[in-house]
Amino acid sequence: MDTIAIIPARSGSKGIPGKNIVELSGHPLIAYSIIVAQKSKSIGRVIVSTDSHEIADISRRYGAEVPFLRPAEYAKDVSTDREFLLHAVEWLAKNEAFYPEYLVQLRPTTPLRNPDLIDEAVRLIKDRPQASSLRSAHLSQKMPYKWFEMDSRGYFQGIRPYDMRPEYYNLPRQSFPEVYDPNGYVDIIRRSQLVGTNSVHGSSMLGFITDRCYDIDCLEDLELLTHWVKSHGSILIPYLQEKLT
Repeated sequence: MDTIAIIPARSGSKGIPGKNIVELSGHPLIAYSIIVAQKSKSIGRVIVSTDSHEIADISRRYGAEVPFLRPAEYAKDVSTDREFLLHAVEWLAKNEAFYPEYLVQLRPTTPLRNPDLIDEAVRLIKDRPQASSLRSAHLSQKMPYKWFEMDSRGYFQGIRPYDMRPEYYNLPRQSFPEVYDPNGYVDIIRRSQLVGTNSVHGSSMLGFITDRCYDIDCLEDLELLTHWVKSHGSILIPYLQEKLT
């Protein structure tokens, strides 16, 4: 019980209205995050943080806890992860005297996960007590060090002004270090890090490398993922079906 899942699901979404509960293969997106947390051997509780009664009802139908509704001031377009995470841990401390150390954040917009990988991520951070957090990412297919910014005169300039190699942005990508694209597969935040500082991930963010995964930000992403699931399926769908029978 020192490890819980927190699934953030506010009601507002501009890219896809009702994004967190839009259906994928007959189930709302948020259900996939709920079920993978339930199937994880390392997670003791599955809590959804939402400002929506509709999302709360759907989440409970799939077995998640919704012990509180998120205040509206923490559910705006500009609201930060730290705000809703801090609200959750403070509510649990005040109302349940419950102080979990590891908060496994599972965003509904990354529905296809494997519970074994969630367990692997939890083991990794617990084996590294010096780590302030863990964040998942995949190897980037693009090389941002070769990108440009535009100055006030309309001229391009490299984004690495400290790189002394002449026209370094024309060098082959092998001339640069590998970079990783953060994804929504799993974030793990230490409660002590969150409460004791003004940051979420802290200065020792442990990297957890995954295969490239699907994050849904727009309708095109949802259409692509729907097609992928029809072709390849998901290990989570049988468990989701069980919840409704």
